[in-house]
Amino acid sequence: MIGINDLNTKERELVLEAIKAKNNAYAPYSKFKVGAAVSTKNGKVYNGCNIENASFGLTVCAERVALFKAYSEGEREIEVIAVTADVDEPVSPCGACRQVILELAKRAKILLSNKDGSKILATKPEELLPYGFVL
Repeated sequence: MIGINDLNTKERELVLEAIKAKNNAYAPYSKFKVGAAVSTKNGKVYNGCNIENASFGLTVCAERVALFKAYSEGEREIEVIAVTADVDEPVSPCGACRQVILELAKRAKILLSNKDGSKILATKPEELLPYGFVL
C-alpha cells in the first residue's frame, strides 16, 4: 500500500480529482459517496460520481460515469483510473464496475484510495477481475 505522496504528479492530481468528484455524488439512500476520475492517453481527465435512484437498479457508480463520459467523448485509451470513497481503507469497485473497467480500460493502472489519499492500492483490471468475461 502506498500514499498519495508516493504517486507521480499526474496520478496525485487524478486522485485529488476523484476526491473532489465525490462531493457531487447523489447518495441519499446508501450515504456512500464515491468519486472517480480517469485520465486518457491524450491527457484529458474525466470525473464521475455515484448517482443513486429510488429504483436501485437504475443507480450508476462513479467508475462507470467517468469511463462513459470519456468514451462518449471519443476517448478509447484510458491510462489511469482513480477511485475514492469516505472510507478508512482503499475502496473497491463493485462487480459491475470491475467488468466495465476490464473491457473499457484493460491496460489502465487503477488507484483505489481511501477518503484522503493516505492509503492507496495500485492494481490492474485483471487483478480486480481475474476471470472476467471477455470476447
